[in-house]
Amino acid sequence: MSNAAPTINTNNNDAEPTTNDYDNLDYTALTDALEQTVFENFDDGLYIGMMSGTSLDGMDAVLCQFASDSENTQQPLQLITSHSQNFPARLREVLLALCQPNGTAALTPNFDESNDLVSELDWFGWASREYSEFASEVINTLLQQADTDSESVLAIGCHGQTVRHRPQMAVTLQLLDANIIAERTAISVVSDFRRRDMAVGGQGAPLVPAFHKALFSDSASTRILLNLGGIANITVLPANDDPVIGYDTGPANLLLDAWAKQHIDKDYDQDGAWAQSGQVIEPLLNQLLEHPFFAQPHPKSTGREDFNLSWLKSELQAFDKTATDTRYSAADVQATLTELTAISACDQINQFISNQKQSSVYVCGGGALNRYLMTRLQAHLPHWAVTTTTELGLQPTWVESVAFAWLARQTLMGETGNLPAVTGARKGVVLGQVCFA
Repeated sequence: MSNAAPTINTNNNDAEPTTNDYDNLDYTALTDALEQTVFENFDDGLYIGMMSGTSLDGMDAVLCQFASDSENTQQPLQLITSHSQNFPARLREVLLALCQPNGTAALTPNFDESNDLVSELDWFGWASREYSEFASEVINTLLQQADTDSESVLAIGCHGQTVRHRPQMAVTLQLLDANIIAERTAISVVSDFRRRDMAVGGQGAPLVPAFHKALFSDSASTRILLNLGGIANITVLPANDDPVIGYDTGPANLLLDAWAKQHIDKDYDQDGAWAQSGQVIEPLLNQLLEHPFFAQPHPKSTGREDFNLSWLKSELQAFDKTATDTRYSAADVQATLTELTAISACDQINQFISNQKQSSVYVCGGGALNRYLMTRLQAHLPHWAVTTTTELGLQPTWVESVAFAWLARQTLMGETGNLPAVTGARKGVVLGQVCFA
């Protein structure tokens, strides 16, 4: 069959095709030609993946290449270059405000609109534009570092910034304007990954376990991946053909970073040293673990809507009213939050490894750099080695960015990107929308 799309032949080039002309079309050939035009060469080209998570510590970007499915290779992924850049202070301030209901009320506009005309929607629009301009800058810097031109890149997978995630309402909002990125970079952009999963009954998250399955599965052993971003989530990759399991387990860097910023004026607690200097407040820890999210069955997902600094402060106020001894330091609270992250994750992991031979839990995300948190994880998983995805060939800080490059590739190839057993969707679907350059 010819690779060229069939044409409609008429005697007059300016004439409209007749009914008979349409009747004579070979629609099978036309469909095949269109599929080849859109998808044929999208399996092993260059992709950019981008991620800015709930911790809002910055934007990560990677340029990578995946081996085609037909290739028998021991290197399914080549990470060509990576780049991370902190958010501009004003953009980060607005993003944090947008993550909280009515959080923009305290913001002061620094543009021409008068205060009474600036609403949460106005801030959403402003931040969408600024976020996308910033993302474009990050991409162009990445390309310069890699000495690669935009024509060599097939697509950008950009998750956008989640500012609201209400799976119980089937609502999720990722702030992004893909049109700006496509225009500034001359590269097609795949975005809006979550909502198609929600359209078929899923929670829209987590999506990265599908990538974990594709890249990290091992037929000889069960592997568990623990992602420690703003929120912690696990992926269980069985050695057999059982379905992959994955879901959020609770807060991670989101609370740790917020508490550190408020009390030691640092964006994060480096190596967990400040937390390690404190003492875990056991009664407070038990109180925090009573949050209803921890008792929910999976599939489940969460975010800043459930765990935030306001929630923590209200919990501390309640604790102070009931505790007989309320003498504790800010470092003690940080130690308690670290233990909250470790216990809530390990309690879930232990459900899947009780009958498994000794193996490893592979940690990724920014929390993998928190040495104290890693030691607490190991303490709660004494029979399994707690290591990072570096052991699997990919540094922990780049896993999620590479995942969205992979998801963009899945979209352009017309392949499913969600795992119904993970998100709760009724079926696997092709995720994302494409904004062509």
